[in-house]
Amino acid sequence: MKKRLYKNESEGKLGGVCAGLAEYFNIDPTVVRLGWVLITLMSAGAGIIGYIAAAIIMPDKSEIEK
Repeated sequence: MKKRLYKNESEGKLGGVCAGLAEYFNIDPTVVRLGWVLITLMSAGAGIIGYIAAAIIMPDKSEIEK
């Protein structure tokens, strides 16, 4: 099976972006969420824009598994 990047809304807290990234890289979703928060804090909020962009661009897991 080909490795695909998608939002995992069933395991996600907000939009499923971090859960999808964690599944793609095979790491704990909490680590991805903490990393995203650190990036957001260190970049004066640019992480929020990146998260919104990723939530719009990344397909849902249900769309991939059809």
